[in-house]
Amino acid sequence: MNASQWLVKALLDEGVDTIFGYPGGAIMPFYDALHGSPLRHILVRHEQGAAFAANGYARASGRVGVCVATSGPGATNLITGIADAMLDSVPMVCITGQVPTGLMGTDAFQEVDVFGMTMPVVKHSFLVRRAEDLPSVLHEAFRLARNGRPGPVLIDLPKDVQIADASELPAYVPAVRMPLPAAGEAGLHAAVALMAHARQPVIYAGGGIVLGEAVDAFRVFAEAAQLPVVQTLKGLGSLPDEHPLNLGMLGMHGSRAANLAVQEADLLIVVGARFDDRATGRLDGFAPHARVIHLDADPAEIGKRRSADVAVLGELSTSLFRLTPAVGAQRHARNGSARAAWTATCCERAAEQAPRYDYPGPDIHAPAMLRELSQRAPAAVVCCDVGQHQMWVAQHWAFQHPRQHLSSGALGAMGFGLPAAIGAQLEDPSAQIICVSGDGSFLMNVQELATVARYQLPIKILLLDNQALGMVRQWQTLFFERRHSEIDLSDNPDFVALASAFGIAAHSVATQAGLGDAIDAWLAHDGPALLHVAIDAAAGVWPLVPPNRSNAEMLDGDADELAPLPLPEKHPSKTTAITEEIPDAIST
Repeated sequence: MNASQWLVKALLDEGVDTIFGYPGGAIMPFYDALHGSPLRHILVRHEQGAAFAANGYARASGRVGVCVATSGPGATNLITGIADAMLDSVPMVCITGQVPTGLMGTDAFQEVDVFGMTMPVVKHSFLVRRAEDLPSVLHEAFRLARNGRPGPVLIDLPKDVQIADASELPAYVPAVRMPLPAAGEAGLHAAVALMAHARQPVIYAGGGIVLGEAVDAFRVFAEAAQLPVVQTLKGLGSLPDEHPLNLGMLGMHGSRAANLAVQEADLLIVVGARFDDRATGRLDGFAPHARVIHLDADPAEIGKRRSADVAVLGELSTSLFRLTPAVGAQRHARNGSARAAWTATCCERAAEQAPRYDYPGPDIHAPAMLRELSQRAPAAVVCCDVGQHQMWVAQHWAFQHPRQHLSSGALGAMGFGLPAAIGAQLEDPSAQIICVSGDGSFLMNVQELATVARYQLPIKILLLDNQALGMVRQWQTLFFERRHSEIDLSDNPDFVALASAFGIAAHSVATQAGLGDAIDAWLAHDGPALLHVAIDAAAGVWPLVPPNRSNAEMLDGDADELAPLPLPEKHPSKTTAITEEIPDAIST
């Protein structure tokens, strides 16, 4: 047994059933070991597709995604997908071939320092110089990928190490996911005390809820608290879309109800969120009257962008369950009626300002189409590319759970959608997977249509075509005096013919009159299908918070609204010590 054969067996012992990759010279011994193995390898058509597919597999399941590439360009092509996993906390193990150890540092054919290149975008990098180190390296890679805050880990494997004798290597011991420590009593008591004083609190839900497998605990907490809830892009689905306390997404393209509630709040109960700049807008104008309770599993996020008056650091499910009886009891305490009135006001505002979908005229209105589609496919997992369509999906799709929404958040990587959909479909062949893409993003990884066709994955691709880089065009219209520089995509290919060339059923629709029948046929098709939808290039994503403005200064589609607006007065943060403790209100 050589080291490559040992590695294939160890991956199976780890519980890996699917890997995504593309072979080449420096990784060829590993591919030789794969031959005849029960480990399922998915041959993508570009290494970036492998990284995004492993990424989508991991996001959909919560398990570690695995991708493989050769040295040099194979390894560098993985980096965008690795960076996306790092910034969105996605567990991945990425294996790259490397030139033999004796040639390292000599500028050998297809040699790059992928160990060094990836260090800023991985939790850890390993360069394996001896076969004897492989058991400990693989165990540590999976442990690091899934424990604590998840993320990607790189294993760089020189070719001579891959073929080294492994007959004396010990059997692989799978890594175990270790539970996070529970929050300390002091933080929990301080949180309860601070909540007791609030009259207009808001719950601010982020992606850490699903990363920490805390969705059920969060829903119990929100129900007990009966407080308005706002969600980040990665937090969508933490409460079901139709839940009466759900005000929607906050931030640059958030709902008016969500942004105004945060701006008027006197307390933010932040659960697994990181105060991302797209969520906060201008930071010194964000929630100017609010004190902050920050619940998170990662100490690096506490106080990184906004100081926390109370930090509750630890495993989220436990923290939320411990706090739930207290917030339930506070509904009947001295501020209970004021809170109830505040919640009612926020929810009434959300109802009054809900999007309208009665779009006039014959053209297709993307928000209305996406809303209708989400109602027709309520259990679908949506893999979204980046651009205007991404924000329309976030605003108008009725998500029931965060794992239904796979989207490149912090990195904002175009080309994510189609390969991520491949990973999600292979993770659960019975799931309904919908890839929503734009004409710009789709062409970034269009070659993965070959992967969809090869494995006959029943992915449904919704392609919104405005013949432009729509988000860039919108910003150039608003903030660059309508100078539309290099955003014209009017020479797009015939997307229906393109999909058909890969053997994928495709149809095009341009008016509302034919849309319903086209969606029915597309969803009902037995196998992969593409629906090409022509939309207006001038259509924008609204509301929009301009750069360097507070979230209270939302635009609704009129560029003339861009006159300078004053920031709301920022109230100085109260620093008085919290002396009230309610130990009996915290569940043990």
